[in-house]
Amino acid sequence: MACHPSQRPPPHVPEQDVTRHPGNLAGTERQDPRPLAALDPHGLLALSGTLFTCTQQSEIVRLAMRHVSALGPYHAQAGYLATDDGLSRVPGDDAGAPTVDESLEELGEADGSVSLPDWSWNWAFGLRGVGGLLGYIVVSSHSGPDEQGHVLLSTLVGLTSAAMSLTVTRAAHHDNAAELSRLRTERDTALRQLDTMRSKLNLQKTVHETLARVAARGGGEDAITQALYELTGLSALIEDRFGNLRSWAGPDRPDPYPVRSTTYQAEMLRQVGREASPVRVKDRLIALARPRGDLLGVLALEDPEATANEHTMFALDHAQWSLAQELMHMRDITEVELRLRRQLIDDLLEGTDEASAYARAEAVGHDLQRTHYVVVVHWPGNAPDDSFTRAVERATGTTAIRPLITRRGDRVVLLTEARPDDDAVHAALAQELGTPDGAIGVSTRCDSPDGVPRCYEEAQRALEVRQNSRQRSGTTFFDDLGLYRILGPGNDLRELEGFVREWLGRLIDYDTGHDTELVETLSRYFDCGGNYDDAAAALTVHRSTLRYRLQRIREISDRDLGDVDTRLNLQVATRIWRIILGGRQ
Repeated sequence: MACHPSQRPPPHVPEQDVTRHPGNLAGTERQDPRPLAALDPHGLLALSGTLFTCTQQSEIVRLAMRHVSALGPYHAQAGYLATDDGLSRVPGDDAGAPTVDESLEELGEADGSVSLPDWSWNWAFGLRGVGGLLGYIVVSSHSGPDEQGHVLLSTLVGLTSAAMSLTVTRAAHHDNAAELSRLRTERDTALRQLDTMRSKLNLQKTVHETLARVAARGGGEDAITQALYELTGLSALIEDRFGNLRSWAGPDRPDPYPVRSTTYQAEMLRQVGREASPVRVKDRLIALARPRGDLLGVLALEDPEATANEHTMFALDHAQWSLAQELMHMRDITEVELRLRRQLIDDLLEGTDEASAYARAEAVGHDLQRTHYVVVVHWPGNAPDDSFTRAVERATGTTAIRPLITRRGDRVVLLTEARPDDDAVHAALAQELGTPDGAIGVSTRCDSPDGVPRCYEEAQRALEVRQNSRQRSGTTFFDDLGLYRILGPGNDLRELEGFVREWLGRLIDYDTGHDTELVETLSRYFDCGGNYDDAAAALTVHRSTLRYRLQRIREISDRDLGDVDTRLNLQVATRIWRIILGGRQ
């Protein structure tokens, strides 16, 4: 007798029929109301009941071979039994199946790879019992099995080995109850392992499906933390690499959020970064999102009661991978957008085709149809990297519309819809950079892209006037320049130089030959409205010294400082000398 017919699994058992658990050979009714297929998706539980009722090893091997294809994309090529004369094919096996007898002999009773045509993966699974090798099952596939496939195939081989061992035991020790109990224990252990594996796979499937839904809906940091909270029951959070909170899901969110020291944050990141898996730091489980080795964010679970298990760690690890992809995608988009926006403003400052400018601006989400202003910012001693540009962008980011921004040399240039409110931008930048010693120039309004180059020149002129004025820090608007607008871009420099020579030439030559500062003294005197005390203080000289210098100026220049027209021409000349010509000639 091979297997009792009544104990072989029927092809289909309706859900309303009484089902029997494979491990319950006495036939008691199974209490679980779910259909057997739901509890045993791979059929191993049902198969085990049949295997352990068979009394012939050949029939056990044939049953196992027929079940191989139910575990995945695998094919059982051949089955062998160990005899005194070596290995022999299982009776009734497919005669047309390829022969691997020589390959099996070379394995020396070990498991291993064999060679078969048309298949990329071929493996001989040894069937072993207490006495050693009982036989082989040769399995092939077009690709190697994954972790789940390995577990399922190993479980099938283990059940088959146990069933074959039972036949040997029955033949030699049919009255040995202890041996039978041991084999049943092995079977129960294998079934428990299978059940554990099934539970683990179900949990992992839930994690994969949940995070896949997040990605399919567009992802986002809030969606990732919410999914992780729902999967684990623990509050989930995302921080940037500086420790600033970006997203939180779950209860007990701190308010205000604690600020860590730079030293603590750096040490924590080093500690977590040394491990490939999530790390516990005090009450948190922490994983780093660092695609391509770049740290983009920190994902953590609040776990003060230390309740996290293997499922929690698996969910956190996979959520970290999703976050890494999300942050990498966001950074790539941001870099592309930033590059396109900088290219656009650079071209606008130089002058570009209007139709093209409108189309490119629309592509990056900027409306050039509105009125704009050009703003030029200079802060002495700012860093040569992009930190200064980012600081300017943050300080000017109070409006709803982001400005177009670029860097030219040591200056940052913006094209913005909002006209800065007096010194509001300067005050914000002073706070951001930690010093008020900077200047800002603002153009007149610009109503079309072809006016941007002109407004850029205006903003630069306003900045230069501010930087050469008595109060070098602050904001200057081109609208407020008055006379300096006439002396601005577009005037012939040679005419301006000639005017300066006409009115200040003698003083300039005297300063050059005697290392004096008569032109600077006259300029400061006019800046102070002719007030002796203010002018002396601006020049850091005594009042009597100032009077002496002014007398020398009258003598050398042969000009009457009391004459209204003379004073006006001299004051304009000193302004041109200092602002337009930069104090040279």
